[in-house]
Amino acid sequence: MSDTSAPTNRFLAHTLFVMRQNPVTMLAFGLLGFLILCAVFGPALAPYDPLASEGAILQPPSAAHWFGTDQLGRDVFSRVIVATRLDLVISVGAVALSFVAGSILGSIAGYWGGWYDAVVSRGLDIIMAFPLFVLAMGIVAALGNTVENVIYATAVINTPFYARVVRAEVNIRREAGFVQAAKLAGNSDLRVLALHIFPNALPPMMVQVSLNLGWAVLNAAGLSFIGLGVRPPTPEWGIMVAEGAGFIISGEWWLALFPGLWLMLAVFTFNLLGDGLRDIVDPKQRR
Repeated sequence: MSDTSAPTNRFLAHTLFVMRQNPVTMLAFGLLGFLILCAVFGPALAPYDPLASEGAILQPPSAAHWFGTDQLGRDVFSRVIVATRLDLVISVGAVALSFVAGSILGSIAGYWGGWYDAVVSRGLDIIMAFPLFVLAMGIVAALGNTVENVIYATAVINTPFYARVVRAEVNIRREAGFVQAAKLAGNSDLRVLALHIFPNALPPMMVQVSLNLGWAVLNAAGLSFIGLGVRPPTPEWGIMVAEGAGFIISGEWWLALFPGLWLMLAVFTFNLLGDGLRDIVDPKQRR
């Protein structure tokens, strides 16, 4: 049992060491924990039903309604908190799909090269040739504006980032001494690629993951803002900013401000995570 738990204990100890050494990383993980708490327990934490009118229309922030109420009398704070789950699900789901797809495509192209590399690289070039947000708009418009299609569209536009990073890292290390030693020890190409080369590509990919999580949130909010994302009355930050934008001129500033600040907090948190995640997964940094 101790043999099984030893790697886990070492990983946890290394994670705590990284967080102690870098206060920014600790802050980032603290903010991430706060967002996860809101996502998991959002409906329980929300003081009001996010879909129900409380009767007080366009009321400014007060003790009863911390973020005010919207044009239908719904509590803005409750809607912002509940929307955290949906936006994080979209972001994490899209990044997870693009991470897996990009890792597979990039590993194949970088390790075996030849026509595999040519086909994968040209396919990635085709995706990157489009303005990525416009491409996401086209995918969602063609498939329909559902949460699943927003995730798929966001995953498609993010896949080239991971594929290119992995391809470069694998291509550099495929002839390294430790790789040749692993092959001489009788390991298959897939085992060498998965257990010896790919872990060394994880540190730069973790930085990309943190950036893409923020971009995915912004992409989902942007699609919802222009009417191609999540449909009202579902609480979602982009929808709330879009609905509140029309009331800024008339003085109801809180409708767009607070969802926008929550969106900014999420992107800020993900951007701060990059260095910490890189140090945690980097084999060279482990003690």
